[in-house]
Amino acid sequence: MAQNSTIEWTDATWNPVTGCTKIGPGCDNCYAERFAERWRGVPGHPYEQGFDLTLWPNRLAQPAQWKKPRMIFVNSMSDLFHKEIDRSYIDRVFAVMESADWHVYQVLTKRSSLMLDYVEKRYAGGGVPDHIWLGVSVEDRAHRSRIEHLRRINSRARFISFEPLLGPIGDVDLAGVAWAIVGGESGPRARPMHPSWATEIRDICQRDDVAFFFKQWGGARPKSGGRLLDGEEWNGFPTHIVPEPILDALRS
Repeated sequence: MAQNSTIEWTDATWNPVTGCTKIGPGCDNCYAERFAERWRGVPGHPYEQGFDLTLWPNRLAQPAQWKKPRMIFVNSMSDLFHKEIDRSYIDRVFAVMESADWHVYQVLTKRSSLMLDYVEKRYAGGGVPDHIWLGVSVEDRAHRSRIEHLRRINSRARFISFEPLLGPIGDVDLAGVAWAIVGGESGPRARPMHPSWATEIRDICQRDDVAFFFKQWGGARPKSGGRLLDGEEWNGFPTHIVPEPILDALRS
């Protein structure tokens, strides 16, 4: 499953793994699970197995087949650092990202301690390549420890997705983070996002020199509430960490 994406902050998705299990309140109304389970039991469908954790080795070659540089969201339908994914398979995913280096890869996880452990071993003594962006998803104050795990990774391309934002984050140190994305929950059971939760993060980003992207207010549908915050669109993007050849191609 590789496709162009409707997600505002990426160009395409690449899913060498699909399926996951819940580990926090941000997972309660998971859009990926809702989509995948619609097709459970449909013979021949890519999600015939529903949202069961599934490895797809036949998809590993896909990025190398895309010749035009893209921003690629890795495992939009899973979490690469799920504890049941063998380290050798994660190695294969990283090897693809390292070799097909004309793309930018966005790897997002809620399992931040496992990502930190993996990256410290793989890049011991060096930094993560700038075209591999590592991020964490943080839904409320109770899960701020993921940010500290992220900040310990030797990378210039750290990012945070505060989506779905389910509560205030509080005053947090975002120094060293390149990019923050904020969004409200969408779907039939969407929980509302208070404006002060979003503006608090925006103000921290301005203080700590972090590019700030406001994705959506959310609601029954992703665009139900629009994407204006205090009457403006916020489309911050960390251009300074994108290798110049890739940035030129993305702009063209």
